[in-house]
Amino acid sequence: MHQPPPLPYKREPSAPKPKNFGEWIKFIFSSFKSTIFRLVYIYKLVWEAKPGILLALSLTSIFSGVLPVVGSWITKLVIDALTEASNGALSGGFQFIIGLLIFQMAYWVIQQVTNVINDLVLRVSNELLVYSIRLKMMNKAKTLDLASFDMPEFYSKMENANQEVSSRPVQVLWSSFNIVSTLISFISYIVILGSVLPWAPIVIILMSIPSTLVHFFYRRKLFGYTRRHSKKRRQMTYYSGLLTDKDLVKEVKLFNLADTFTDRYKSVFKGYYKGIKNIILKEGIWGLLTSLAELAVHCALLVLIAWDVFIQRLTVGDFSLYSGALLSISNGVASIISTSAGIYEGTLFIDNLIVFMKEESKLVPSIEPPRPVSKGQGHEIVFENVSFAYPKTDKYVLKNLNFTIHSGETIALIGLNGAGKTTLIKLLTRLYDPSEGRILLDGHDIKEYDTKQLYSIYGIIFQDFGKFAFTVAENIGFGQVERLDDIEAIKEAAKQSDATRFISKLKNGFDTNLMRIFEEESTELSVGQWQKIAVARAFFRESDIMILDEPTAALDAIAEQEIFNQFDRLRGNKTTIFVSHRLSSATIADKIIVLNYGEIVEMGKHRELLDLNGKYAELFNAQAKHYIEK
Repeated sequence: MHQPPPLPYKREPSAPKPKNFGEWIKFIFSSFKSTIFRLVYIYKLVWEAKPGILLALSLTSIFSGVLPVVGSWITKLVIDALTEASNGALSGGFQFIIGLLIFQMAYWVIQQVTNVINDLVLRVSNELLVYSIRLKMMNKAKTLDLASFDMPEFYSKMENANQEVSSRPVQVLWSSFNIVSTLISFISYIVILGSVLPWAPIVIILMSIPSTLVHFFYRRKLFGYTRRHSKKRRQMTYYSGLLTDKDLVKEVKLFNLADTFTDRYKSVFKGYYKGIKNIILKEGIWGLLTSLAELAVHCALLVLIAWDVFIQRLTVGDFSLYSGALLSISNGVASIISTSAGIYEGTLFIDNLIVFMKEESKLVPSIEPPRPVSKGQGHEIVFENVSFAYPKTDKYVLKNLNFTIHSGETIALIGLNGAGKTTLIKLLTRLYDPSEGRILLDGHDIKEYDTKQLYSIYGIIFQDFGKFAFTVAENIGFGQVERLDDIEAIKEAAKQSDATRFISKLKNGFDTNLMRIFEEESTELSVGQWQKIAVARAFFRESDIMILDEPTAALDAIAEQEIFNQFDRLRGNKTTIFVSHRLSSATIADKIIVLNYGEIVEMGKHRELLDLNGKYAELFNAQAKHYIEK
């Protein structure tokens, strides 16, 4: 009995909900600690992108924090001077007022310049940070195993990280520096207000605690809700994308599917919206109640300041300064709470990026240093008791495979859809490792080889081959990117795949841009033409082993046979493995391997298998009968 393979990725369990005061304290401390860790992670990303960004943001945040306090003092002095002047008690004359107004105007200029610089730093840092993080993600992606992309949970985190990279890190970064400037102003105003009402700042801070708890509680609840319902968000993205996918628009219109997909989108959104609306409404109601309580305290303090002015303990300018300080402290508390909650929420989403960047490749050489691959020669491949199940599944796609591919042989993999042919090729090229058994290349476990060198010996065309929005020449040259400038070899490969016939008719020949994604004058090819480009790409690659996974499915039977005959003539002494549903192509194979539900049921030459009168004969005769009847 086969046992399912170990899972390469485990979902982190959700944190248990706190049940008592002690657990709440631990929870708050843990949340604070993890938030700091994520903030440091973001700062590290910024430092690696451009150290000067942190310096610029530090300076602008300090200026932004000091300027409001300076502005309040200047306003107080101007009001006191004007009050004294109106009472005829100003000793300095109008020149003194002009001097104060010059200070006031200079303050406005500095404030405006600081705001402009803030905006410039934010926009420039956004571009640099997005570029740097995307580059890191691209470099990380090229190291990941195919298995990682096959796991919905990891793929979802990767997609979310990719979408959030343009907003979340910069938002968290800017918010954290905004808190610094707010704190500078906040503390300065506390000192100012404390000089007349020493207990007032303490009361204001204490009154802000309930509001802080409300914001943080519901922000975490909102994050938890969105994480639990990530499937619904992916579904909404998928359904909306179906109507804007240029490759699907034909069938959507002809089959009148637009309303169906729209209804599916509405249905999923309705369920998702109901839960998120309740969280937002509850946060709003509790937030309003705590804000009204804070407002009542602020109004009482404002009355006390007004009373001190009434009994002439304070001047009108003092009222402007202290009432402004009271308002600034109140706004500062609200700003710190909301910004901190925003940072907390933003750093939670940064987890998507952290998880993506921490994902490690499992397909690494099993020995150090890895065994080098001998290129430019024949190779022998042996499957020994190989079984395989995809990650997070207990169903084996391949079961106990045993066979040998000798150097220079042409192998045909035959079987109905779902028989495991493409999966076998993925194991052979080490895009996956077997769940059980081993694969030998030239007498050594395939896991021992350097993976980059290993990939270089294969020239492969998958049935879902790549279509790139580049020129014709580049699409062929990507078969071996180191030889991308070898235009003569590219043209020869196109000739061998019979692609030259339609390429010569294109407006710019091999320099024609393909896929109308970026350029209006680009050309869209038919599926059959794309397949010939893919075949040319395989011909262009200087490989030892050629693998063709249904590369000619969109071609007619005659064109397909011509391609296979061409491969047979040009492959020289190379080992060739191909998958084809048209069994007439299998007649050229030295060995035919027949798969059925992941198991090898027959193996041999064409004539041998026909004489055996088994599964292969059944499939072959069924197709032959179909063509004869036609």
